[in-house]
Amino acid sequence: MPYYVTTPIYYVNAQPHLGHAYTTIAADVLARHMRQRGEDVFFLTGTDEHGEPVALAAEAAGVTPRELADRNSARFEALMPQIESSNDYFIRTSDPRHVEAVQEIMQRVHDAGYIYKGSYEGLYCPSCADFKTGQEVGPGDTCPVHGIDLIHEKEENWFFKLSAFQEPLEKLFADNPDFVRPPERRNEALSFIRSGLRDISCSRAGLSWGVEVPWDPEQVFYVWFDALLNYVTALRFAREGEDLTDRYWPANVQLVGKDILKFHAVFWPAILMAAGLEVERSLVVHGYLLMDGEKMSKSLGNVLDPFEVIERFGADALRFYLLREVQFGADGSVGTAGFESRYNSELANDYGNLASRTIAMIGRWRDGTVAAVDHDPELVKDFEGIDVQVAELLDRVEPTQALEAIWVRVRRLNRFVEEQAPWQIAKEPERSAELDVVLASLAEGLRSVTVALHSFMPDSTTKVLAKLGTPDTDWQAAAYKPSGDGMQVTPIEPLFPKP
Repeated sequence: MPYYVTTPIYYVNAQPHLGHAYTTIAADVLARHMRQRGEDVFFLTGTDEHGEPVALAAEAAGVTPRELADRNSARFEALMPQIESSNDYFIRTSDPRHVEAVQEIMQRVHDAGYIYKGSYEGLYCPSCADFKTGQEVGPGDTCPVHGIDLIHEKEENWFFKLSAFQEPLEKLFADNPDFVRPPERRNEALSFIRSGLRDISCSRAGLSWGVEVPWDPEQVFYVWFDALLNYVTALRFAREGEDLTDRYWPANVQLVGKDILKFHAVFWPAILMAAGLEVERSLVVHGYLLMDGEKMSKSLGNVLDPFEVIERFGADALRFYLLREVQFGADGSVGTAGFESRYNSELANDYGNLASRTIAMIGRWRDGTVAAVDHDPELVKDFEGIDVQVAELLDRVEPTQALEAIWVRVRRLNRFVEEQAPWQIAKEPERSAELDVVLASLAEGLRSVTVALHSFMPDSTTKVLAKLGTPDTDWQAAAYKPSGDGMQVTPIEPLFPKP
């Protein structure tokens, strides 16, 4: 089955930070997991390069918008292999092919009667690139997201008839209870819709850095219309000589942060309806990464550099920490102390030590050969359904809960070692058959959790499976087998050495 997952495209007015890595890693876990299940996956990410915030940032830096976009887009693209992202395509909205596709789709919306000329007056946030409604304005006419003063603007431009989609959007939410998740974000979007939709500006006058309006070259499209359409336009040219739109659209899962909920849960489906395109199947919204109680933000300057974290601890550790520490969908605090604690206690001690001592014991007492015996019945019972449980949680885009389901078994394996004390059994030759069962059960449990962890930590798990002599990562291999077939293991270096 086709499975299409997207991240938001990242704004190039500054370089990437940990928040960008967070969303991309979550999307990558879903993409890798679905590939394990044999699905036909397409995973898209990229950069949003037009609009006033980029133009202002370029002016402040003394460069052209194109130069700033090229510089920072390259940084975002360089981040992808660093965090082990397996994205199938990286889109840049300054790509002429995207520009052409945006113009064609918006011309279609115009010709369908959903765009008209008008004037707009209101409070505008240049960092959000958004005109704020009364309910979105913070104290003293400030932006609640960026904490800056809003600008009173009045201009004549082109309007999108968002109000025409009041009833269709209410019906979309009613017919699809899981269209926006988690429930509190669905309720927030639905409240915005029920408050009464107003037509919105879809173009800007006096701004040159953007996609030119084809029927009015004096204006460019408001950056959100340009940016949102990337999810569809990319499929036209992501694979040379092939249009993938019919194969992958509508998207199965679109991941976004809660600060851009309105654009994706309200504006985006309305634009799709106006263009005669199917609406995406689900929008999953995550919370903020917090540092010192504040949202991690370029404008606030309180960001962690993912490149520095990866250089010190490795990409797998970063991937694990972000999805383990912060429940996906909620706000959560991150920091170096929490990272080091998770790294030492769960990665180095729980999983890394489990892999090292399991393989070492098999090497020491069985010359690296795991006996083909029935496994411990209690352990078989505790592992029952691990593959089904984790798959169901990832289908619901609950990676934090999926990690916990896996970690329940990791902890169980460590308890099993302590309970069985194989070092004691090994001293008694008459208990040789018992030792075979203990070691074989441990090896199978390690193999099972490692396959289940593969989408979260692809590099480390590939190493462990290779050392177990069982490189298969297909999802059916995540199930715990009650009987062994004789693995051949080889020594392994520490997976997560303590700094």
